[in-house]
This record gives sequence, structure tokens and C-alpha cells, in this order.
Amino acid sequence: MLSRLKRALAPAVLALCFAFAPSLADAQTFTRPVRLIVPFAPGGTSDILARLIAPKLSEAIGQAVVVENKPGAAGNVGADAVAKAQPDGHTLLLMDVGSLATAPSLFPNLTYDVEKNLAPVAMVMFGPYVLAINPSVPARTVPELIAYAKANPGKLAMANSGVGAVNHITAVMIAKALGIEWKNVPYKGGAAASRAVVSGESTVIINGSSATLPFVTNKQLVGLAVTGAERLKAAPDLPTFKEAGLPAADAGTWQGLLTTAGTPPATIAKLNGELRKILADPEIAKKIGEQGGEVRAETPEAFKAWLTASIATWGAAIRDAGIKGE
Repeated sequence: MLSRLKRALAPAVLALCFAFAPSLADAQTFTRPVRLIVPFAPGGTSDILARLIAPKLSEAIGQAVVVENKPGAAGNVGADAVAKAQPDGHTLLLMDVGSLATAPSLFPNLTYDVEKNLAPVAMVMFGPYVLAINPSVPARTVPELIAYAKANPGKLAMANSGVGAVNHITAVMIAKALGIEWKNVPYKGGAAASRAVVSGESTVIINGSSATLPFVTNKQLVGLAVTGAERLKAAPDLPTFKEAGLPAADAGTWQGLLTTAGTPPATIAKLNGELRKILADPEIAKKIGEQGGEVRAETPEAFKAWLTASIATWGAAIRDAGIKGE
């Protein structure tokens, strides 16, 4: 009787094992809370995106995903922490990866190697830059801003998210191309830079749409133009840089997720797969779109190729502009 009962229950037990196999595998892969490091202050594009993704990623891997802000040195303090963490996928980095691409050329004494110590997991999104000014600046169009800058050399203060950040380099390139002069003022992240322009401490900003567009919408800043191929659905009245006659039309914030080099490929593949599912969620895509961003989910290999190419491209631009990190 007992033998027959065992034989009858065997298929059901086997089916249950298969049903729980993925969750058991995830439990073995992720055995403790995951740190999601944002190497900038709260409120910027990377921080907004991290807090949007973290709850969904937590559900997917069965562990808490804790967003940790670790600002400093244009993102290098946080990146260094991930580069030197245990290579097991429990420490992640989400940031504007353009800053990673500029770091090798800006900081000769960098404490980590971008390509050797960090492993790309997935590109997440592209966010165009918004050019905006404090309402006190007597300009309401790009030509008016350029004319004012030329008539008042050094008077405008261009806020950026840190020395060597892509928006800093973009501002230097624009000033050089147009023959204008403004003071470049670094802050600890895009959110701090945006708030500085809102308060009047600085007067101009080129920054990610997620962190800057809400201030334009609320009339705290005056938007003048956006980068990217098309106007933003969230702000259709703003011309593109190309329409406004500005250089650096393709600049913007590329947000990506990385982990520590040496992390098992299966763990990276798991993170990539779950992140792509999250980004395919219409509600998540909608929220990113409302901030002016575009989902750019890609494979680790594609992200790695992008990073390698960007290091070379931005390195040339940095050397040409004579920019030095601090």
C-alpha cells in the first residue's frame, strides 16, 4: 500500500521540483541583499532610474535591492566601490556610463580600470540633455542666449554634475565651437546642479531630462533646447540642438548597469534577462518616457562594445578641448 502511494505521488513531487527550480536557482545565486550603488547625490537621473527599477529587480531575484548613493569625483567614488566588491553580482552600479567613458582620459591616477574591473550588465536608457536657464537670464531662445553670452563674457555660470562629466565636456565643446565664454561650475550630481540654477547660484545648465525637465515644466527654469534626433513628447515646444544651431546634438545621458568584473557569466545573464523584462513593462517604459528618456535594453556584449568605443571617442574630445580632471 505504502509502495503504491509513493509511486502515485512521485510525478506530482517531480512536477513541484521543476516548478520551484527557477526560484531555487535564484536563491542560490542571490543569497543576501543586493547593493545598487548610484555614484551621484539623490534626485538626479541615475537616482530616479535606480529607484524605479530596484523594487522590480528585488521581486525578480528574491532579495532586497537597496539603492545606495555614493557621490564624489564625477562618479568615480561609487564606481571604485563596485570595482573592488566581491565578484558575485551582489553589488551593482547604475550611472551615466558616459562618465565611465571619460574617466580614463580625465584622471591619470584612477584607482580602478573601467574595462578590467567592471563588467557591463545592460544598457538601460538614453536621456537627452536639456539646455535651460534661470528665469533671470535675459534670453528666451538659443540665439538670444548666445548673443548675451558673447556680450557678457564670463558672466554666465554653467552648472554641471562634476568635473569631467559628459555634460561638463559638452558645455566646454559648445563654448569653444560658438566662441563664447561661461564659467563651468561643478556640483555633486545633476540634481544638485539643477537646484543651483533654480536658486540662481548658477545660471545655465545642460543636464539630463529626467532631472531637469520637471523644473522647466514647473516654470522654475526656462527650457531652450534638447539634444537627440527628435523633440521630446513631454516638451514638444523645445527645439532640438540641431534645430537651434547648436553643436553636440547627439550628447545625452546614457544610463547603464554594471557589476564587478569576475562575476559569473550566468549571474550577469540572469541580471540582464530580468532587467530587460523590467524595461519591457509598458508602465516602466511609460514612466521613463515621461521623464524624456528612451529605453535602451541591450546585451552585455553590446554594452561592452559601446563602452570601449565611447572611451576612444570621448578621449579624443577631451584631449582636443584640453580638459583636465580634478
